[in-house]
Amino acid sequence: MMRSVGTLTRADLAEAINRKMGLSRAESLDAIEAILAHMCEAMKNGENVKISGFGSFVLRDKKERIGRNPKTGVEVPITPRRVMTFRASQLLKEKIANG
Repeated sequence: MMRSVGTLTRADLAEAINRKMGLSRAESLDAIEAILAHMCEAMKNGENVKISGFGSFVLRDKKERIGRNPKTGVEVPITPRRVMTFRASQLLKEKIANG
């Protein structure tokens, strides 16, 4: 099985919009930036972000807990924090599985 070693960037997304939608490169990049800013703002406000057919960015608040330094074994408190996870949609999983 062959794996891709590249990385898709904002510029790549803007280029795809430029080619498919006919927007200028600057307009395409502005559109990408606006979408990402809107998603970030929603998550900052505690909202999950769901993109149908792609997946969901889900926020979880983790409570304080005791962790352990794996090298020394010393217990240390891990502060409460908000974490984000990504859950791929079934459609995306199928597309990836089928190449």
